[in-house]
Amino acid sequence: MKPDTPAQALLDAIDADTMLREVQDWAAINTGTANIDGLKTMASVLADEFSALPGDVELVDPATVTAISAEGREFEKPHGQHMVLRVRPEAERRFVLTGHMDTVFPVDHPFQEVKWLDDEVINGPGTADMKGGLDVILHALKLFETIEGSARVGYDVMINSDEETGSLASRGLIEELARGKYAALTYEPSALPDGTLAHARGGTGNYSITITGRSAHAGRNPHEGRNAIVAASDLVLRIKALEADDITVNPAKIEGGAANNVVPDLAILRFNIRPKSTDAMNRFDGELDAILKMIESEHEVGIHRHGGVTRPPKPVDDKAQRLFDLVKACGAELGQQIGWKSTGGVCDGNNIAATGVPVVDTMGVRGGAIHSPDEFMIVPSLRERAALSALVLTKLSTGDHL
Repeated sequence: MKPDTPAQALLDAIDADTMLREVQDWAAINTGTANIDGLKTMASVLADEFSALPGDVELVDPATVTAISAEGREFEKPHGQHMVLRVRPEAERRFVLTGHMDTVFPVDHPFQEVKWLDDEVINGPGTADMKGGLDVILHALKLFETIEGSARVGYDVMINSDEETGSLASRGLIEELARGKYAALTYEPSALPDGTLAHARGGTGNYSITITGRSAHAGRNPHEGRNAIVAASDLVLRIKALEADDITVNPAKIEGGAANNVVPDLAILRFNIRPKSTDAMNRFDGELDAILKMIESEHEVGIHRHGGVTRPPKPVDDKAQRLFDLVKACGAELGQQIGWKSTGGVCDGNNIAATGVPVVDTMGVRGGAIHSPDEFMIVPSLRERAALSALVLTKLSTGDHL
């Protein structure tokens, strides 16, 4: 590539040292999804940084989210605020860029510091997933704003506080901001350290089924009891039998029970499903309802269902494929080889795609070993991916690429 090419000019315009310093600073702020104080600090930092862009920054309160306790009670789970930036909302063509500030590492987790692994790789909490990605958004948009023609289009940026636990407190906000957009980019780290993108994705759903039986003495009058553990075990076998080529079912935990001489009157079954298609998702939901009614009747227990599919499957239609092709072509201009592969993982891109908007959801940094203390980020990818996004946005701003 000649040094005076437009693509090289994009790369040269990015301040890689500043990007690295920001990622290191942000990774030092613990933002485990349950660390409300840490998330508040991070949201404030992000609001200050993104205020350098034109438009209005807002911190949006989380939607109400409930869960089921080990005692079978429904309770409200607290979440942090989400950051939203709206730029040129009146523009006819608009995009949405999304990311998350939370990590999987709680405030008391031993993995809290950033260190160098070699000259080009750092290890630290959230460096790849996805504080590096957040910095890519920031610097890509700063660069995009300097490019002629950027003022013709608008965009929203949404950075949520709860992606790692399913985006239940931000799902409605994501879908609201996505609707009607020309295209979407999400900044999860690359699917592979070489920069490979995630393509089609399956879906996911988490369920908690509370079963209420009747306690009795296991020796004197067991026939008067209604054993919730037995009912839960029956339920496990029946839902596991619903597995097929297009869906997996993972019974993960049964809670409840009592002393050995007491018929248990409470059990909570928690399980996850991974549908590969919308048909599989809907089929399971209907079959589950029928099974729960049978369990309730045959075991004479009460049943309360909580949860469901949080991220629908994400197929890649023709319009979405054209967006992937555009990202690949832009990568080629920058000397980056971009490929893609399907994955069983999920992210906010699933929810965006469900609104009918084409999305590429691994536009973040190159790295790996996410969700573990070995998480790493390849430092040169900060500059690479910021230039890639700036070029993709520039192309999307003109012509009818999709």
